[in-house]
Amino acid sequence: MQIIKRVVIVGGGTAGWLAAAAIGKIYQGKVSVTLLESDAIGTVGVGEATIPTMIAFHKLIGIPEMDMMRATNATFKLGINFKNWGEIGEDYIHAFGQVGRIFWAGEFQHFWARARAFGDTTPFGAYCFEHEAARAGKFAICDNPALNYAFHFDAGLYAKYLRSFSEGLGVVRQEGRVDRVEQDAVSGFITRLHLDDGKILEGDFFIDCTGFRGLLIEETLKTGYENWQHWLPCDSALAVQTHKTAPATAYTSSTAHAFGWQWRIPLQNRTGNGVVYSSEFTDRGWAEKTLASHLDGAMLTEPRLIQFKTGRRKLGWNKNCVALGLASGFLEPLESTSIHMVTSGLIRLLRLFPLRGVQPVLVEEYNRQSREEAESIRDFIILHYHATRRNDSEFWNYVRTMPVPDTLRHRMEMFSESGMVFLGGDELFRTNGWSQVLIGQGVTPKNYQPIVDNMADDEFKNYMKGFRNHIAKNLELLPRHEDFIAQYCAIKNNSL
Repeated sequence: MQIIKRVVIVGGGTAGWLAAAAIGKIYQGKVSVTLLESDAIGTVGVGEATIPTMIAFHKLIGIPEMDMMRATNATFKLGINFKNWGEIGEDYIHAFGQVGRIFWAGEFQHFWARARAFGDTTPFGAYCFEHEAARAGKFAICDNPALNYAFHFDAGLYAKYLRSFSEGLGVVRQEGRVDRVEQDAVSGFITRLHLDDGKILEGDFFIDCTGFRGLLIEETLKTGYENWQHWLPCDSALAVQTHKTAPATAYTSSTAHAFGWQWRIPLQNRTGNGVVYSSEFTDRGWAEKTLASHLDGAMLTEPRLIQFKTGRRKLGWNKNCVALGLASGFLEPLESTSIHMVTSGLIRLLRLFPLRGVQPVLVEEYNRQSREEAESIRDFIILHYHATRRNDSEFWNYVRTMPVPDTLRHRMEMFSESGMVFLGGDELFRTNGWSQVLIGQGVTPKNYQPIVDNMADDEFKNYMKGFRNHIAKNLELLPRHEDFIAQYCAIKNNSL
């Protein structure tokens, strides 16, 4: 129950500097914050796509959007375009906005299912403003209707921006590497870090942002790891940056291949690319060949190999240490959740922050919420692999036929039979996300909520047509994505 006055963050990168910015802002004057990092240790630096929760987090800690976007070569993101996931040749967009309108007895997929019974072939996404704006290459920050959006940005530049922001709040950066971790002999709490230059860094509370290594949470505290590779077998990625060759799309691209998938993230000045694959079913040679043959610009960097193990630490908070980012676990970047899980972990920590000392009830609640969040996101990502009709490789045959968590199996069966999606109160992905991915990958409800039939046929058809007309009318008013960036947050030398 030692009062917390000194917070030490071990590791920089996006996770470390987000932690420094958040704690430095919210608990300024109450705790001192020191971030230890070494220029000799690189960061993964691939998390270049975000989801809309980032907007609220930036507002919470006071980061000005335009400044951040200029500093990080950022563009806007309205969703993710999935190609070849349900079947080769198919594509759909998981957009950030509301599809149609929710009513008390169910969601819009019930209306869409009834329209299909009339022979209407309008895609589900056509009833979402963000979906149509993404397809049309348009964007604006506007009201009535507003667009729900996130960002694509340079993760390395974002960490540098956060460092400057944090240091302005009084956060102290210390250069160095940890040689030895000292623990209290009775409690096991971390007390001191002995650095390789002989210096000692003391703290009351520690945040582990040391990446996959988990220097504090795993190597020191022996927390344990829950492996999810039997559900998510991809364990490797090759990442590369390429020249910009066309105006930036307002969406991330995810294209499925024979043994994995490829991402494409457009920035103002370049494009981020990578192939995620399973080394159990293929090798690096396949990944290099696949990546090189699907790039739309010349390489700016050499492909960089990243190896990982999907899963989570058994405890996100152990004794007086919280793990964030890759140190807490890893879920592949298929739905751009990596940075969100850092910020949600930080919000959780800020709400439960142990200023008066580490109390078991706080630790237990943090770990409960962290576990539930990770498992719900895990299920959503597994859905993309499992709900497929592809049978063109051993990889797709495995994920299509593998047993999945009971929570996911039940949700898929519910939707397939009734069109219903029932969620927990704190789940990240809501009905819009589940219904877009399920329908996008070919899971079409066999039945719909009967109350939808209370509307007369002509009234119903006009109702559905009205949605499409409303979206089309508002779409005409939006500028091109590139034009909006040019007047809102353009960087120099962004010629396209």
